[in-house]
Amino acid sequence: MKTQKKFIANIGLGYWGKNILRNLYELGVLHTACDSSESTIAQRREQYPDINFTTSIDDVLNNPEITAVAISSPAVTHYNIVKRSLLAGKDVFVEKPLALTVKEGQELVEMAEKEKRVLMVGHILQYHPAVKKLKELIATGELGRIQYIYSNRLNIGKLRTEENILWSFAPHDISVILMLIGEEPVGVSSVGGDYLNKGIFDTTLTTLEFKNGVKGHIFVSWLHPFKEQKLIVVGSKAMVVFDDVSKEKLFLYPHTIEWKDGKIPIAQKADYQVVPIEAGEPLKLELGHFAECSVQKKRPLTDGAEGLRVLKILESSESVIGSTHASPAPSHSPSYYAHETALIDNGVQIGAGSKIWHFSHILKGSKIGDNCIIGQNVVIGPDSEIGSRCKIQNNVSVYKGVILEDGVFCGPSCVFTNVYNPRAFIERKREFLQTRVRTGATIGANATIVCGSTIGKYAMIGAGAVVKSDIPDYAVVAGVPAKQIGWACRCGTTLKFNSSHAVCGYCKNEYELANDKLTIIKEETK
Repeated sequence: MKTQKKFIANIGLGYWGKNILRNLYELGVLHTACDSSESTIAQRREQYPDINFTTSIDDVLNNPEITAVAISSPAVTHYNIVKRSLLAGKDVFVEKPLALTVKEGQELVEMAEKEKRVLMVGHILQYHPAVKKLKELIATGELGRIQYIYSNRLNIGKLRTEENILWSFAPHDISVILMLIGEEPVGVSSVGGDYLNKGIFDTTLTTLEFKNGVKGHIFVSWLHPFKEQKLIVVGSKAMVVFDDVSKEKLFLYPHTIEWKDGKIPIAQKADYQVVPIEAGEPLKLELGHFAECSVQKKRPLTDGAEGLRVLKILESSESVIGSTHASPAPSHSPSYYAHETALIDNGVQIGAGSKIWHFSHILKGSKIGDNCIIGQNVVIGPDSEIGSRCKIQNNVSVYKGVILEDGVFCGPSCVFTNVYNPRAFIERKREFLQTRVRTGATIGANATIVCGSTIGKYAMIGAGAVVKSDIPDYAVVAGVPAKQIGWACRCGTTLKFNSSHAVCGYCKNEYELANDKLTIIKEETK
């Protein structure tokens, strides 16, 4: 689609957003580009000096010339920005995932219907010419009866500490498999491995079972020696390979099976054929479709309902990772999940999307934010405060007086105290000392945090360390007692300094060290 009307704003210009920015610009529909980082805007302005940039989402939402937005900000922000945009009367394109819980996704889908706005989710593979051709091969019967589908999405690249590989890589393949089969699965099972950060899965293998007998297998990993993106469809007449890394994208293998004496199957191999496909950049085709749907008020191919179907699979799969049984794909989600062995006292507040696992106890007066994961045999409270997106691993007790801000990671069996000089025979409940763990900090397995301490934001506490005093923001500490041994980036990577300046080797954030205080001077966003 090529038009002179500029009516779309791009929110989020980082890791993937820069690609959306380029395509909206080339399509001639980009009105404004928005990002919270001044340094990111400065980089994009060098490439596109004629674009209107802003750091304020309000500037976008309050501008009547902007009738649609394309959101490519971090996943944790999707729900809030999509909701604000719909209520502001904008059509919305949002990168996957639609939201982080089925409940949030359902709310957004219903809101889009109520406000009569277009809501489209960025499941880019459905716009790939090779996938469209693959769908055509299935529809015409050239592959015969579909027997099973499996996909590999593997790489050694951008590792994440805030979300599982399942949420980062698998949505694309789930979306395609649901589209090719044309129905939702009746069963979902998943297994995974958390090798770098406990509780954050680096590899997952998910199985989808459909009513018609077809099974889909999705293997995703960011711990793989090379990049591989393949989806294979096995039919009774032929097999097809979609290889998104290869120059030629689609390959047909017309193998057949013959039965010797009617009892012994023998594979009859045939040379593969390259299937010709139409030209076109998938992202540009996807964004062009959104622009067209916004102008003509049409329902997108990957609308909010399609995004919600994928969310259901992700949520169901995550809930059974590590299990060997299948779980029905949910038709809805409660505000939070608690295992049947968990004990939740009255007077407890638990945010949407949070999960409380086996034998954990949440005592009265405690507050837990949205999208937290509380592992097995965890005790919280009474009157403890846990922010959103926290992960508390097995065998941790968060006592009264302990405050965890957003995004805190507590490793297995780490220890908090709330009395400095306890005696079994002396009551000291009025002598509790507050411990605060600030946003994004990580506490390693078996570490001990003595009460009265403040752990700075994005600090890293080594496994087995004993913390007896305040820890600065971004500091890395280890030992007994804990001593600072370095500095960590927001993403968790140890920083290496050239004089007082450091650039993270992983996410490219830049820092300045002055007077023993680390300051971030440039932050890359998604």
